[in-house]
Amino acid sequence: MGELDKRILWTESLSKFFGGLAAVNSVNIGVREKTITMLIGPNGAGKTTLVNLCTGVLKPDSGKIYFLGKDITGWPSHKIYREGFVRTFQIPSPFLKLTVLENVLAALKNDAENPLKAPFRTMWLKQEEENIERAFKILGKVGLEDAWYYEAFKLGGAQLKMLEVARALATGAKLIALDEPIGGVDPAYAGDILSYVKNIKETWGVTFLLIEHRIDIALPFADYVYVMDRGSVIFEGLPSEVEKNSRVIEVYLG
Repeated sequence: MGELDKRILWTESLSKFFGGLAAVNSVNIGVREKTITMLIGPNGAGKTTLVNLCTGVLKPDSGKIYFLGKDITGWPSHKIYREGFVRTFQIPSPFLKLTVLENVLAALKNDAENPLKAPFRTMWLKQEEENIERAFKILGKVGLEDAWYYEAFKLGGAQLKMLEVARALATGAKLIALDEPIGGVDPAYAGDILSYVKNIKETWGVTFLLIEHRIDIALPFADYVYVMDRGSVIFEGLPSEVEKNSRVIEVYLG
């Protein structure tokens, strides 16, 4: 099987214009399954717009988007979500008054919420027990197993980021897009967040697409990197090649 066959997400000449500005200009990217692909670039480079297009938040003006071999161009975000491509946002938004465990359980399928099955406890009790077990496994993967009873508003910034990842995992996501997972996080904990992400990739085979500015911290965790500037991809390659590229140095590293 060739490298192209392993792609879980790819775009073909994807473009989005705001007035006369090409926010995304004929972009081709490919995200291989079971990898961490990082998207970097200066402010205004088009990174977030590109991910917004891929996740259905915005509709492209031209080009194609494929996920799991399906043409998802122009699909609404909720339909893409159901397919297994889940986006977390830069500002985490869990249910703040619910506990960590309850937040994860809310993302898991539960027949007790079905009005036809809810009155019949025997129809959903076993599933509820399995969901709790599954939720604790997920919390263990993101380092929140000991904080399961905390209300979400009591968590620190890094823990909130990981709760968002946990909720995405609970949906059964095959590809998770993380918007600056270490943005605003104490550098002392930033590496921990990315270590959890890497472990999830390696043990559960989940694919990640990371938008990130802190390349000094994030780059060692990436398998492949795309660099954008002014709406275009100016470089793609291995993390070890990024800082050696003259054009990347010119526009991003200064």
